[in-house]
Amino acid sequence: MTTWVFGYGSLIWNPEFTPADRGIATLTGYHRSFCLSSIHHRGSEEKPGLVLALDEAAGAICRGVAFAIPQADEAAILAALRERELVSSAYREEVLPVVLDDGRRVQALSYVVDRAHRQYCGALTLEDQAQIIARAHGRRGPNSEYLWQTAGHLTQLGIADPDLDHLSVRVRDIVDNGLA
Repeated sequence: MTTWVFGYGSLIWNPEFTPADRGIATLTGYHRSFCLSSIHHRGSEEKPGLVLALDEAAGAICRGVAFAIPQADEAAILAALRERELVSSAYREEVLPVVLDDGRRVQALSYVVDRAHRQYCGALTLEDQAQIIARAHGRRGPNSEYLWQTAGHLTQLGIADPDLDHLSVRVRDIVDNGLA
């Protein structure tokens, strides 16, 4: 049986493995949201950044990319994914149904935010998010790069995300005008 993983953020543009198969996919009941304070990858304890998470919401739809993990390397890939995604236990690894654009229905590992975790910050306005993202930097680089890479790849894939588009423009304005 093939193991799938659903990418909605950096996994879209940096899965860190070569998938056996991939396709644009839809997950219902969740939306992509900058609702997780990042103290490791895109921020620090002193200056947290924000990363995307799947946040459950009635009627929500999240479009992303489903990746089939090659069976020969499955154990190593899953270990690397878990080390990357579960670094602070702010995500729960869940297996959720996704529908690929070609009509296939698969069960995919998905990283869902734990709303009870201290890093959850789902009530931030878009302006608050932009201010945080423009200024934060972590072990994997600037928080702004994470935003721009994700928004750019979504656009290339034809996946609309008005919030990420707005944040990309606003963060670019903050950075380019020396307000960060």
